[in-house]
Amino acid sequence: MKLTKEIKTAILVISSILLFIWGYSFLKGTDMLTNYKTYYVLYDDVEGLNPSAPVTINGLIIGKVKSIDFQDNSGKLIVELQVRTDFPISKSSIAKIYEPGLIGGKQVQIVLNFKDNSVSESGDYLKGEVKPGLTALVTEKLTPLQEKLESMLVNADKLLVNLNDVMNSNNKQHLNNSFEKLSKTLSELSIISNSVNKLLNDNSVSLTNSLSNIEKMSSNFEKVSDSLSNSNIKQIIANLEKTLSNVDQIMVKVNSGNGTIGKLLKDEALYNNMSKTSKELELLLQDLRLYPTRYVNVSLFGKKNKPYVAPVNDTITKVKK
Repeated sequence: MKLTKEIKTAILVISSILLFIWGYSFLKGTDMLTNYKTYYVLYDDVEGLNPSAPVTINGLIIGKVKSIDFQDNSGKLIVELQVRTDFPISKSSIAKIYEPGLIGGKQVQIVLNFKDNSVSESGDYLKGEVKPGLTALVTEKLTPLQEKLESMLVNADKLLVNLNDVMNSNNKQHLNNSFEKLSKTLSELSIISNSVNKLLNDNSVSLTNSLSNIEKMSSNFEKVSDSLSNSNIKQIIANLEKTLSNVDQIMVKVNSGNGTIGKLLKDEALYNNMSKTSKELELLLQDLRLYPTRYVNVSLFGKKNKPYVAPVNDTITKVKK
C-alpha cells in the first residue's frame, strides 16, 4: 500500500506537534513518558528555589520541582514536586530546602521517617522545612565577627586620636631624647659586657681553681654532715637539755632564797654580818702585822711585860672611825 503525499505530510505534522508538546513539557520539568508521583509542600519562604530544581533522597536525584505558586491570600508558597521512584515515602517525611554548594542553587531534600509505616500517595502534602545554607551559616558566623571588628576599629580610631593628642612636639622631643639615652645605655652595657668577658677570660684559671676549692669544701662539708648524722647527736642534745633543766632548777631555788647561795643573795642580814666579819678580820690582821707585841711577848731573861701602849697613829681606830 502506497502512502500519498497528504498522508505523509499529516503524519509529519502530527509527529512534529507531539514532539513539540513533549519537548515543551520536558523543558518545564515534566516527562510525559515517565510515571510520576506528585507531592505538595507549603513554605513560608522558598529561599530562592526555582522550578526544575532537583528533588533528592540521600543525595540521589529522584525528581524535580514542577511549579511554585502562592496559596490563596495566606502568603504561603505551595511547591509541587514530581517524584519518579517506587521507594516508599512515609507521610511524616520532611521536604527540606537546602543548598548543596555555593554555585549549585537550592534543592529539595526529602528526609525519610523510617519509623512511620504509613506510605504517602500521589497528591499528598508533606511537611516543609528550610535548612540554612552555607551562605547563611557563613553570614551567621561572620555577623558577630563583623560587629567585633567594627568595635575594634572604633577603639583603634580612638586610640590613634588620643595618641596624636599625646604625641605633641614636646613629647616627641622627649621620646627622641629617651631613645638616644637608651641607645647610649645599651652601648655602655655592651662595653661592660666586653670588659666582663675579658675579665673572665683573663681569670679563667683562678675561677677554675676557686670552683675546684668550692667543690672540695662541699665534699668536706658533706663528710662533716655525714659524721654528724652518724654521731650520737640526739643523746648529746638530750644530755644538754637535762643539764640546762638542772641549771634552771638551781637558778629557781637561788632566786627563791633557798640554799646558802640563795640566802646569801636574798638575806641582807647574813650579807651584812659576813661583810662586817670580813672587815673586822682585815683590821685584826692589820693590827697584828703592825703591833705584834700586843699578842706575842717572849722574854728570855725574865723581864716583865711592858704595858700596852696604844700607838700614836692607830690605823684600826682610823678605820673604825
